Amino acid sequence: MGAIQAGSTGLAPRRISAVTGSARAAIAHNQAMVLPAACLFDLDGLLLDTEPLHAQAWREAAAHFGCPLSAEQLLALRGRRRLDCAAQVIHWIQQSGGQPPSSDALLAVRQPIAEALLGHARPTPGAVHLVRRCQELMIPMALATSSSRAAVELKARPHPWLAAIATRVHGDDPELEAGKPAPDVFVLAASRLSVPAAACWAFEDSPAGAQSALAAGCQVHVVPAPDLSGDDRARLYPGIEIFLKSLEQVRLE
Repeated sequence: MGAIQAGSTGLAPRRISAVTGSARAAIAHNQAMVLPAACLFDLDGLLLDTEPLHAQAWREAAAHFGCPLSAEQLLALRGRRRLDCAAQVIHWIQQSGGQPPSSDALLAVRQPIAEALLGHARPTPGAVHLVRRCQELMIPMALATSSSRAAVELKARPHPWLAAIATRVHGDDPELEAGKPAPDVFVLAASRLSVPAAACWAFEDSPAGAQSALAAGCQVHVVPAPDLSGDDRARLYPGIEIFLKSLEQVRLE
């Protein structure tokens, strides 16, 4: 792939070589591009491998109320705020013929399971290197997550490298009007970095998060679940052109 060179940023010209396949096709028409004004990162499933843990917690909580969740349903919960997920699971419980619990009752089952699991989440491949490289090159970063502040603190505690991302928008941020797939979280994250969202690169893994970043106007890089077919990716990630196998495929030079 052709080199992507930095513009007049006040730093020495830099190059980024990244990704394969569809990502190359997406930018092959323009081999001279500037680096992003900022990088906006999702947390769960993107920087930390938490999604299997979240899925286990939702699966066990829904089963407690007599509703087994399918892999497709669990994928639909990815990237969304806790209360939005709870509302969706309650709807599925009702659809399955069960007695729908209140949100508080559902979360009373789910949260202890999740909290016991999430402190053990590991970084995803390439996450630590990419964050540190952005820091070295003075590329501003922000966290754009659906997780609450308390949940982020729990998950980040074993990972001091995440402190490099000081600007954060949490799912319970008082300035956040709507969660993913609405664009608000990425628009707010870019605003706090004083850059336009359209000048940012957003890194996501979930369909809801990808649509959120796309609606905000970011250039979106998606690390989808590895077992998705090409047809599934097209269906779940409409409008997305840049897919990564992992964050290891991003190289800042």
